[in-house]
Amino acid sequence: MIKARVIVTLKNGVLDPQGKAIEGALHALDFSGVGKVRQGKVFDVELETDDRSRAEADLKAMCEKLLANTVIEDFSVEID
Repeated sequence: MIKARVIVTLKNGVLDPQGKAIEGALHALDFSGVGKVRQGKVFDVELETDDRSRAEADLKAMCEKLLANTVIEDFSVEID
């Protein structure tokens, strides 16, 4: 079994209203020194295989087809 973590974030230059709202809320809660905040998504995925190269290919396909909107989002895959 292979365990992986997929991290999806907005591309640079794409507006992030949720990140901006979180940033404002942190300042309102007196967390000074907080700069820019960007939000993203994390997916923990378990694959029933021991073939690492196959797992990497499958995870990339999952991201491109479902987990990330590749027009406005970047993704990275970390395999344990």
